[in-house]
Amino acid sequence: MIHIPNFGDFEIEHIVCDYNGTIAKDGQVLEEVEELFGMLQSEFRLHVITADTFGSVERELREYGCEIKILSSDNHTREKGLFIESLGATRTVAIGNGNNDEEMLKKAAIGIALLGEEGCSKNALLASDMVCKNITEALELLRYPKRLIATLRR
Repeated sequence: MIHIPNFGDFEIEHIVCDYNGTIAKDGQVLEEVEELFGMLQSEFRLHVITADTFGSVERELREYGCEIKILSSDNHTREKGLFIESLGATRTVAIGNGNNDEEMLKKAAIGIALLGEEGCSKNALLASDMVCKNITEALELLRYPKRLIATLRR
């Protein structure tokens, strides 16, 4: 249980990450993600949601202990939001950086936008609860929830 004064109480079960621009660059998983996922998978169910633009997600994440959701509709923004709802939005943290991450960031209990090397869309930024510079900072918030509390309390 994470209690964030005047923001909410959260029992987070799921972490949903966008792929490119969030945990991968140009279709290749960032080095630090393997260790971070390894540390988090005993406490959370990890999900990666992607259009798989480079066709690499299955190969790249084979050993990472996460569930992969490949988008199939013609409206990825809506599909990502529906995925968050299907997991239980109140028990989910979402992390992303693109326009199509807007609904998932908005619907998740805690939405984290990443600036990263690909930048961050205005829609993702405005839909999120907080912003991090990179995936390491974002995922470490869940290992050290007092950091979440310090940023989100009112």
